[in-house]
Amino acid sequence: MSTIKHLIHGEHIADDTRTTDVFNPSTGQAIHKLGLASRATVQKAIDSAQAAFPAWRNTPPAKRAQVMFRFKQLLEANEQRIAQLISEEHGKTLEDAVGELKRGIENVEFASAAPEILKGEYSRNVGPNIDAWSDLQPIGVVAGITPFNFPAMVPLWMYPLAIACGNCFILKPSERDPSSTLLIAELLHEAGLPKGVLNVVHGDKEAVDALIEAPEVKALSFVGSTPIAEYIYAEGTKRGKRVQALGGAKNHAVLMPDADLDNAVSALMGAAYGSCGERCMAISVAVCVGDQVADALVAKLVPQIKALKIGAGTQCGLDMGPLVTAAARDKVLGYIDDGVAAGAEVVVDGRGFKVAGNEDGFFVGGTLFDRVSPEMRIYKEEIFGPVLCIVRVDSLEAAIKLINDHEYGNGTCIFTRDGESARLFCDEIEVGMVGVNVPLPVPVSYHSFGGWKRSLFGDLHAYGPDGVRFYTRKKAITQRWPKRTSHEAAQFAFPSNS
Repeated sequence: MSTIKHLIHGEHIADDTRTTDVFNPSTGQAIHKLGLASRATVQKAIDSAQAAFPAWRNTPPAKRAQVMFRFKQLLEANEQRIAQLISEEHGKTLEDAVGELKRGIENVEFASAAPEILKGEYSRNVGPNIDAWSDLQPIGVVAGITPFNFPAMVPLWMYPLAIACGNCFILKPSERDPSSTLLIAELLHEAGLPKGVLNVVHGDKEAVDALIEAPEVKALSFVGSTPIAEYIYAEGTKRGKRVQALGGAKNHAVLMPDADLDNAVSALMGAAYGSCGERCMAISVAVCVGDQVADALVAKLVPQIKALKIGAGTQCGLDMGPLVTAAARDKVLGYIDDGVAAGAEVVVDGRGFKVAGNEDGFFVGGTLFDRVSPEMRIYKEEIFGPVLCIVRVDSLEAAIKLINDHEYGNGTCIFTRDGESARLFCDEIEVGMVGVNVPLPVPVSYHSFGGWKRSLFGDLHAYGPDGVRFYTRKKAITQRWPKRTSHEAAQFAFPSNS
């Protein structure tokens, strides 16, 4: 069994004093050992990034962009290889893995516009012979801590833009599925990235705390659960770092009586059960306005849920693979047990699901609960599995109140043909990303991604324009060249153009 190493200063570095197993969730078998970085190994990565920063920050943005152009080409050329690694270690289907990678590549494309996105603002003659402009300058060494559910896409939300802005980056990916993340980093070096500009360290809380505590690390980006997001935000900001920490979610879809129900059902199937529900933007609650809508929705969902094609993610033509670990599977099964005990109506039960030939895989079948109430744990908490809950309300206003009362505010959507309802929903809902007849309103790369309330800690969202703002500091410069022949007396009043 091979041991996966760290990537520091362009070289593979072993640190296997402590290790953990990496599993194939479709078979339940361990396939790799992963070395967990010590504080000393993390410091090696920091030192490498710190040493590389002066030259990289002074590299013209156009040359940084050229590296990103070559990187994009290498990602596209290695698409199937990367998707295979994602599927083997995460469990998502090959088609889903390819989709994830393509959305990540879109962020590389945005980063390739470095000369444009780093242009400052210029004003001539703001005063007598005085010009003023702004300059977007890199922060220094920055770090990203990324989750298991998108081992390709989420790191590509972070370091391409950070690097294009002139920073050096340390990535701590999930220890559950690190191989695709590591391969992608290797491809960036193949594209011509200088040594030290991107370093990858694998690890657990010891590595995370080392990044938080290191004074050389000026900013932290994180995507994961809310408790860890809150911890990283509190500990990072306490040390004067910039932090953007994206946390958990409980995403609602509102179905109005005038919704195109067939299209809504198709959208809900993909949004609730795609990637086995292991998405921070997954729809886990369908809020039906009126019993008639709820009854019709259940009738249409049940046969489609029962017909889900579930199997080893590396097979083609599937709808859903396994959950990422045995612990994740058991946690989801515990939520289903809890929902039944709380009195929710389990319409489709995914417990006990087995895949022939992969009986030891971490599988759970698609599950549907009806008549869920807000005080139930399956409603309040993020399940992160293939479980959809139906809540019944009697008005759009009640649906909006239900969503606004929840502690999370990541994503939501409404299905309707009525513009007035859609506009009211968009105006009044307290959620960061909203879809109208769009089930997964994930912004494209030239916008920014982020939720509200306890789904985001920090002022700036991920990637896009907010990403540029996060990974740069704006310097305002005012310059005057007075004529040599003139002499002015001292001016003691505060200067103005009055």
